[in-house]
Amino acid sequence: DFEGQGLADQLTHLILISFAVIGFIAGYVSESLLITVGVFLVGLIIATVVILPPWPMYNRHPQKWLPSTKAT
Repeated sequence: DFEGQGLADQLTHLILISFAVIGFIAGYVSESLLITVGVFLVGLIIATVVILPPWPMYNRHPQKWLPSTKAT
C-alpha cells in the first residue's frame, strides 16, 4: 500500500542518514576511512533487512482492486 511505501521510504532515509553521520564522526575521530565506510555498510545492511522483506507493517492499508471484467 501507499502508506507502507511511505514508511519504508522514511525508514530508509532515517537509517542511512543516521549511520552516515555516525560513521563520519567515528571515522573523523579515529582518522580512519575504513571505519567510516564500515559503519555506513552496517547501516546499509540493516536498512536492507528492514526494508526489502515484505513485513506486515508495510501492508496495513491494502488497496482494494477493481473486480475483473470478462473480455468479449
